[in-house]
Amino acid sequence: MTAYDTIILGAGHNGLVCAGYLAKGGQRVLVLEARHACGGLAASYEFHKGFRACLAQHVGHFPDRIVRDLNLAKHGFSPVHAAPDLIWLSPDGQHIRLAENRLSGVTQAEQRAYNRYSRLMNRFAAMLAPFWLKTVPPIGHNSLSEMLSFAELGLKLRLLGKDDMREFFRVVTLPMHDLMDEFLTHPGLKAMLSWDGLIGSRQAPRSPNNSVIQLLYRSASNTSKSLEVESLISALCESALERSVEIRTAARVVNIQVEPGSQGLRTLGVQLEDGETICAQRVVSSADPKTTFLKLLGAECLEIEFTNRIQRIRDRGLVSKLHLALDGLPSFTGLENPSGRLILAPDMDSIEYAYDHAKYGDLPDLPVLEITIPSLSNSGLAPEGQHVLSANILYTPYQLRDGWNEAARRLLFDRAMDVLESYAPGLRQRVLGHELLTPLDLEARFNTSGGHWHHGDLALDQLIMMRPTYGAAQYRTPIQGLYLCGAGSHPGGDVTGIPGHNAAKEILS
Repeated sequence: MTAYDTIILGAGHNGLVCAGYLAKGGQRVLVLEARHACGGLAASYEFHKGFRACLAQHVGHFPDRIVRDLNLAKHGFSPVHAAPDLIWLSPDGQHIRLAENRLSGVTQAEQRAYNRYSRLMNRFAAMLAPFWLKTVPPIGHNSLSEMLSFAELGLKLRLLGKDDMREFFRVVTLPMHDLMDEFLTHPGLKAMLSWDGLIGSRQAPRSPNNSVIQLLYRSASNTSKSLEVESLISALCESALERSVEIRTAARVVNIQVEPGSQGLRTLGVQLEDGETICAQRVVSSADPKTTFLKLLGAECLEIEFTNRIQRIRDRGLVSKLHLALDGLPSFTGLENPSGRLILAPDMDSIEYAYDHAKYGDLPDLPVLEITIPSLSNSGLAPEGQHVLSANILYTPYQLRDGWNEAARRLLFDRAMDVLESYAPGLRQRVLGHELLTPLDLEARFNTSGGHWHHGDLALDQLIMMRPTYGAAQYRTPIQGLYLCGAGSHPGGDVTGIPGHNAAKEILS
């Protein structure tokens, strides 16, 4: 007799969402978290005395459905139904701001061009949005319900109309550079709008066939927007606990235990680092696929072809994280209100050049950055009158040509600070302390292979019914009773909770 119906590995947002739904469905659930706090990559922590930060700068498209189903509002999560402003910074103060789909800082002709671009992309995003919250069936030998899912997608495409349907298939295969050039002329606006299709992936503006799908995923409609990542994690924990989910932190799993079953191997439970064994009918992993299959399960439990596909998942991170503890609010040239997401990339060529360096294992001469000041919306992150600046630095390779050492970290920090200083003169004098996390650091601290936020690139061959690979793309795995619910599953990463939602629905069905 097993002690639990389900053990979930990892108390990140996906693991907590999955736990909430399974408990709501009547299961007895145990969540095991290796670190000392819940939240995973979205957990906040102190990086300098009195200053706290979080890797996830904002919740961009967390579905309203999950908020309602798990009653997160009751537990303190109050989503703001407005995206944070997106601001392209110019060193001379001629900035561009996108607020609620309205541009400032561009000509009327550029605004009209943006409106045409926005209408088309929003229509494509709305067409795809319902399928992110569903299990995508495998190809071949499908049941009636699975065939109906394919039929629904086909119908959605048909409803676009012949011209828009052809345009959809053309646009999703375009390099980001070509898509932006078709509609826009301002180099800064093109860099700003391409950002969400590039960040967190091994793609550059001229990379073919990949980044537009990621952009559409992040433009999903009918979603909540919030800068309060902390409140989301807290609400997910409280919602799970209210449904009698047991959450254990500092409980590192070292082995998924299996035994022979009627249809091959099946899960028996897990073993913790201290030797404790816990049994359950099923194990659900929110860890990345390589950690799940190759470290916790073991390649000896899998077919060699499946193991080879897992090993080939492209999951080398290309983003470093910089946190600054500041003695006051930084002053950006020509910008009165620095709230929102600030893009520091002169044009798409500067993004491409940064990628070219990283592609060969080098640091970019001129890093391109996205920064926020989260203490503006959450005063608890810093002492009164002081602030936290959080920056994503593209592109910084997981595997540096000469290896990561203190000299390399100092060089990256100095180059990033030089860029920041060109937009916010005097910033260096405000820095009380800092933290720089490379992809290698992210891997070590947060137990994610390659330090990749999304547990694998969001590319055409690693998406939908191919994510993470066939044989494990419907949240089930070759091992009976072993499931996936992390960012390496459909539809992908970011703080959405969608993989956790979909995995729970698949298990409960």
